[in-house]
Amino acid sequence: MIPNSNLRLHILNTKESTLTCNFFFASSSLHLHLFYYLCIATPPIQGLISIMTQKPLISVITITFNASAQLPPTMKSVSRQSFTNFEHIIIDGASTDSTIDVARKMATENLRILSERDNGLYDAMNKGLGMAKGKYVIFLNAGDAFHSPDTLATYAKAAEKDTDIIYADTVIVDSERKMIAPRHLSAPRLLTFKSFAKGMLVCHQAFMVKKDIAPKYDLAYRFSADYDWTVKCISRTTPEKCVNLNTVAIDYLNDGLTDRNKIKSLRERFNIMCRHYGVVATVGNHLSFVIRALNRKLSK
Repeated sequence: MIPNSNLRLHILNTKESTLTCNFFFASSSLHLHLFYYLCIATPPIQGLISIMTQKPLISVITITFNASAQLPPTMKSVSRQSFTNFEHIIIDGASTDSTIDVARKMATENLRILSERDNGLYDAMNKGLGMAKGKYVIFLNAGDAFHSPDTLATYAKAAEKDTDIIYADTVIVDSERKMIAPRHLSAPRLLTFKSFAKGMLVCHQAFMVKKDIAPKYDLAYRFSADYDWTVKCISRTTPEKCVNLNTVAIDYLNDGLTDRNKIKSLRERFNIMCRHYGVVATVGNHLSFVIRALNRKLSK
């Protein structure tokens, strides 16, 4: 006997609306035959079931809230990718502007949208991790963009060796998509747990990780949970399983939550560093950070 079950299918028509279909079936012969007819014997439904159970290689996760102005470059960069074995997930914080309309209008066929209230950026990221079906996850927030049409193809090529973490460099762009400068910290040739004792050497958006080793974001942190999360991911693998693409992968918009809360973010990051690397080492490293910042200003 098959126990009572509940199968819920969420079908997103990205151009129009979200449709939720519920199939309830019990152990009775009639219900089982009806379920077989709908889901197996009928080709359109069979195709739907196949599509919904197929797992993509990469899950691209975008977080939005009232981001209708910032989202188009992100959507455009996703839709023009030459690599297609990925899904795009948008986690929206119940926007009151036209963010969802923009997402649907510019959507790829593999887009899924969740729009509901959340408890901040990192809570939304946790929701994205929970929805992700891909073997790998990468976050591309509203305003950020893949640097070229072949960016995901480059990540996918490196993933063929069953790598745990794949990372690359980032350039900073303004709201007109003009490059301001390369990111002041470059991705290290060899990525180890100790690498991030020197700061956020890899931009969060250029960091693709195998979902199996990715923890949830710690909601105790409001501004630097991405730094904590990245360090935890690195601690769960070895340098041999991390690959530097040695190329620019991300255009990072110079207008994020952390940029608007710089001091709070740095204070929070200092506490995270102390937790992972110890107080003495963290204080010593911060002295070198000050020297590094002064040299950067003097060189301008």
